[in-house]
Amino acid sequence: MRSIFKTGAAALAGATMLAGTAWAQELSGTLRIISDMSNPGPRAVMEGLAAEFDEMHPNLTVDLTIVDREAWKTQIRNALSANPPDVVNWYAANRMEPYVDAGLFMDITEWWDAGDFEGLESVRGALTQDDRVWGIPYTYYQWGVYYREDIFNELGLSEPTTWEEELANCQVIVDSGRACYTIGTKFLWTAGGWFDYLNMRTNGFDFHMQLARGEIPWTDDRVRQTFANWRTLIDMGAYIEDHQTYSWQEALPFMINGEATAYLMGNFAVDQLRNGGLTDDQLDFYQFPMINPEVTAMGEDAPTDTFHVAAGAQNVDAARAFLQYVTSAEVQTRINGPEGLGQLPVNANASVADDEFVQQGFEMLSNNATGGIAQFFDRDFPAEMASVGMEGLQEFMVFPDNLEDILQRLEAARQRIYQ
Repeated sequence: MRSIFKTGAAALAGATMLAGTAWAQELSGTLRIISDMSNPGPRAVMEGLAAEFDEMHPNLTVDLTIVDREAWKTQIRNALSANPPDVVNWYAANRMEPYVDAGLFMDITEWWDAGDFEGLESVRGALTQDDRVWGIPYTYYQWGVYYREDIFNELGLSEPTTWEEELANCQVIVDSGRACYTIGTKFLWTAGGWFDYLNMRTNGFDFHMQLARGEIPWTDDRVRQTFANWRTLIDMGAYIEDHQTYSWQEALPFMINGEATAYLMGNFAVDQLRNGGLTDDQLDFYQFPMINPEVTAMGEDAPTDTFHVAAGAQNVDAARAFLQYVTSAEVQTRINGPEGLGQLPVNANASVADDEFVQQGFEMLSNNATGGIAQFFDRDFPAEMASVGMEGLQEFMVFPDNLEDILQRLEAARQRIYQ
């Protein structure tokens, strides 16, 4: 999808108010943006941002292309290599490393040092590699267990805080003829979320990050214990059948229709659950429960989504101004609100939306994530290790008896990749 905006395009409310701010400088030419915000809610936000920024600059044309989120993961390198756009969406941490190393992202350290991104100082590290900064974050969000509160009430269940309570709840759910969890592992990364939580709760955040850095063998008995805990759920019949044939969106109807009661997922799923007909009276959220009583400090996945300037950008001034604009407190408050992304703003001066799930996520990450904040399996592990790893995780969910072969393959990959 491609949209070219020019003065007169419908802009988000507030463009006039924002016109007096630092990024409302005289800009001209064309600002080319490629975004992977392809789901309906994020797409509307991205189109609104492009239209508003265009409206603010009469001599600038914003050329926005939106591509499928999964397809972008394989297209981004080519897009950055030949006739690159000015600005692209991507992810923080290790996921940006291949494009930094290949010289495809612009070093914007000087912009940070110049004070372009006031209120973002605490998240600068997530965009830093080799002591240089390569992009800006615009949203982050909690992961956790979203569940059908009405079904829990029907079955007499309460939110679990321990592994024993989680398993006991799951058994009641299975006995009622439902699956405990929906999941779609067709694109692999959702299995990574389950491993993240099971490993952080079994062995702790620090151990999980050591594994991500290649410092611990996959054949370590502590890793095996993580898989043993996972197998307990698999053997119970906790997951929907044939999940490897569904994308994460295609797995949503199982929860919407009441065939499964919960989804371990990021907060971006709430919008689609609501759009599917579930009300907030039917939905609730809880933090993934403790497994190992010795691991009391909870680690959490809170991925950060980002914008980057292509090294070959043609309109650097407009790209810089757009990054200032999209990270400003006013815009951060608006785009992350319940009518937008329904997520958490990265600007410390922005306001957190008055939304049940956004507020729960903010509270959890602010006060009960003392173990540490992870970016997510396919962002914390190097790209090649993440790819091999997630293939193994999905295989384990379908064929748990293959665990030994899977661990040997992952360990061989670790020894090769982290040399």
